[in-house]
Amino acid sequence: MSTDPHPEPKIAATALDHTPPAAGPTRTATWLAELLGTYVLVLGGVGAALFAADFGSSANGTSLGIGFVGVSLAFGLTVVAGAYAWGPISGGHFNPAVTLGLAAAGRISWATTPGYIASQLVGGVLATSTIVAIGAAGNAPWLSAATEGGFASNGYGELSPGGFGIGAAIIAEIVLTAVFVLIILGVTHRTRGTGFAGLVIGLTLTLIHLISIPIDNTSVNPARSIAAAIFGGSEPFGQLWVFIMFPIVGGLAAGLLHRLLFDGRD
Repeated sequence: MSTDPHPEPKIAATALDHTPPAAGPTRTATWLAELLGTYVLVLGGVGAALFAADFGSSANGTSLGIGFVGVSLAFGLTVVAGAYAWGPISGGHFNPAVTLGLAAAGRISWATTPGYIASQLVGGVLATSTIVAIGAAGNAPWLSAATEGGFASNGYGELSPGGFGIGAAIIAEIVLTAVFVLIILGVTHRTRGTGFAGLVIGLTLTLIHLISIPIDNTSVNPARSIAAAIFGGSEPFGQLWVFIMFPIVGGLAAGLLHRLLFDGRD
């Protein structure tokens, strides 16, 4: 929670708000919070996609998989959990595009962004490494199939679930990341925000996945994309630049737009 000395404007201090004050959490605690939050996000979302999205059918033909809707909810629910668990410590970014968007909006210092991003990248890779360890320890054929299938990586063209090309992926990643960051900036504003910010942000991420899983398997988060692609083989890794560059473009654009339109307007 924020330790702002003025109690009136503390509406939105539950998650993704400002840099922790000097008397608040240490830098190490902030980085650990980002690492853990990103770990849970990637473990929950990518894990749901790999383990449960297409689990097959029961004896009577009923599907046992959670499908696109279930995977979308998994990503959203992990953000809700992380925002309320670790948001008061670090702000609960769990996403380099969000961190850079908040910096562009003036919510955090640019000097803090490298530590945030490094922590997020480590958390994401640890999460997919955990998934690999589970497969290696318990079901080697499953792991082989998961890696050969791209390991829930993002992709366009032949790697797109719906056959969408690179142009569609670029537009989707810029626009949806920008929408995500704009909503984050709105619901975490010191005076206009809401104590339910974590819930709103998680539901927004769920909606974004419902829209764009068929397009490119939904990134809007370079840490998620990198973490999956390193185990997804050469083709997803070759397309990874799209899912690093364009979520960042969308996040920066949203931060600058918010600052231009709404900064200082209480």
